[in-house]
Amino acid sequence: MTLSWVQIFRLGLVQACLGAIVVLMTSTLNRLMVVELALPVVLPGFLVALHYGVQITRPNWGHLADQGGNRTRWIIAGMALLALGGLGAAAAIPLLESSFGLGLALSLLAYAVIGLGVGASGTSLLALLATATAEYRRPAAATITWLMMIAGIALTAITAGKFLDPYSHARLMVIVAIICTGAVALTVLAVWGIERRVVIRPAPPSVRFRDGMRDIWADTRARNFTFFVFLSMTAYFMQELILEPYAGLVFNYTPGESTQMSGAQNGGVFLGMVLVGVAASGFRLGSLRNWVVTGCIGSAVMLVAIAGASLWVLPLVPLVVALGFFNGMFAVAAIGSMMQLAGEGQDKREGARVGLWGASQAIAAGFGGLTGAALVDLARSLLPVADAFGAVFLFQATIFIASAALAARIMSPRPKALMVPGE
Repeated sequence: MTLSWVQIFRLGLVQACLGAIVVLMTSTLNRLMVVELALPVVLPGFLVALHYGVQITRPNWGHLADQGGNRTRWIIAGMALLALGGLGAAAAIPLLESSFGLGLALSLLAYAVIGLGVGASGTSLLALLATATAEYRRPAAATITWLMMIAGIALTAITAGKFLDPYSHARLMVIVAIICTGAVALTVLAVWGIERRVVIRPAPPSVRFRDGMRDIWADTRARNFTFFVFLSMTAYFMQELILEPYAGLVFNYTPGESTQMSGAQNGGVFLGMVLVGVAASGFRLGSLRNWVVTGCIGSAVMLVAIAGASLWVLPLVPLVVALGFFNGMFAVAAIGSMMQLAGEGQDKREGARVGLWGASQAIAAGFGGLTGAALVDLARSLLPVADAFGAVFLFQATIFIASAALAARIMSPRPKALMVPGE
């Protein structure tokens, strides 16, 4: 018996909890440091990069989950770590105001713990999904869990923002404590008993972490997929820090208009994810490889159009929405492919494989954003503003094309899966 739809939704609640805590750290606390405390933007930027960097430990967490044969405990333990890190990061805000050195030290520790918590919980959760989800349900499972994470982010941001006014440090601590405690409690309720009720293979033979990772890296498909994750996610995140400035500097968008454009882009991401989930799982249309390749090529085409939008007098917002649509299509199909590939190795170490790819994604997220910003700064010293941004978008499009070519080579089409009674 594999995971039912209800069980998949329950595991998606864990993703929602992860998003709920992380958005406080990457958005709310970021704003407080820059606006209320008047600190340099580079400080929260470095802290967010730190939480990504620490996620290089994802393979270790996956290996531990594989060896123990009990992923539930690592999902819960990781969420508890994440909650402690969130509380520590919030507690650092008043400290940064009264004693910057102590506040900085606590912030560094807290964001490192946040990265560890995300790595432990998120990696173990995806490994459980990869192990226990029926083949034909994997695209929909990837869509459901990703969309529930987005929902957790959106609902928390809206709710926390509502209750934070009028702002005070004490109010911040109460809100963060409620969200973190609720996330841990909901995670326990969501995952409790699921792993015992589905067919999970026995834990693989115990090996040292180094030996296990060497065996996985020797698998050509696993190694190539790691490269694909890094390449595609570098392209995915490269526009993150430069798209709104492009809208402002080249198209004279106001801050409110560029923010609305960003929201519209996320709406496109949502639609792309839903399309893949419904088409691939509900109607069995297309292989995950084809959805990934189409998403990458579509993203590249939209980036070329965005790069030349000012020259060709094209409306920016529809192009950005279409970019989000293809981004969402490729991203959710890639997650489904990851779940498929994780169980294909002879060693059956899904956790370690998912952890390796999660670490590659986390590194790419930080690298892509910083690289995009740095390239724009460099290009602006040599070219007019519109051309500078356009050159970076074209470079990003090239990376997406390379990602599509790599995906077409390393991903096999999804086999025809029949619905088995009882699944």
